Amino acid sequence: MNTATNTDLVDAEWNQVAWGNYESNLKFLRRAGLTSTMTRVLEIGCGKGAILCSLQKAGHVVTGIDVDADALAYCRAPDANLPVSVGSGDTLPFPRGAFDAVLSFDVFEHIRDTDRHLKEVRRVLRPGGWYLLQTPNKWTNIPFELLRQWKKFHTGPMTSYRELTKDHCALHSYWQMRRRFARNGFDLSFFDIPVVNQYFRSKMRSYLGPPGEWALKVLNPDRFPMYLRTNFYAKAVRRQGLCRDLFAPVPYAGAPRRQEISAKSAPES
Repeated sequence: MNTATNTDLVDAEWNQVAWGNYESNLKFLRRAGLTSTMTRVLEIGCGKGAILCSLQKAGHVVTGIDVDADALAYCRAPDANLPVSVGSGDTLPFPRGAFDAVLSFDVFEHIRDTDRHLKEVRRVLRPGGWYLLQTPNKWTNIPFELLRQWKKFHTGPMTSYRELTKDHCALHSYWQMRRRFARNGFDLSFFDIPVVNQYFRSKMRSYLGPPGEWALKVLNPDRFPMYLRTNFYAKAVRRQGLCRDLFAPVPYAGAPRRQEISAKSAPES
């Protein structure tokens, strides 16, 4: 088996100024209603600080953590000078109620103990605070990540799957997310955020070549129902009191409601 690494793809991912779908992530923050009145913002997995820089310019008091010290060096550069530190999402080094909003993009799926993570997020949020996150859909992410592992590292199907489950160890489906957040004291809503833009098309070309563009015309993920979207954009509001029914099962709710799929309407308070 050839296990040589495709260094061009690896380097291309690392050298992006903003990791992930920066344009869609900012659109989500606007639609979710993150305004300058929500002053204190923590980003978990801030990477090179692109989102933090944007929020700081908008008047927020920002803080960031990431496990990648090399990425944080960009945040500490003189032209950015962002307040960041090395840290992970399962142990947040901040006092109770320190933030109005916590953000994470392409992070939730990497944290093995998601219950512990959500308890930590809930602890550092003020009552009524928001956790705004984006995470891949379990059912649509696995096929793409298998392809990504093969293209980057030239690994076979079984090795690719093992590596995928090590890295994306906490992928959730739509209903699994609902149950997980409800058990941990959050009210969760999903947002209809288009992801097919220049970044997404470039990503498809990198891994699928010209057929990637054709595939997007036939299977545009922005047209999928919410529970089949490639990426979930969700707003989790911290409940005021103690987590109610923490260990109680959440009943099956059926398909997502139409009004939820079109969460472009006025944001929740």
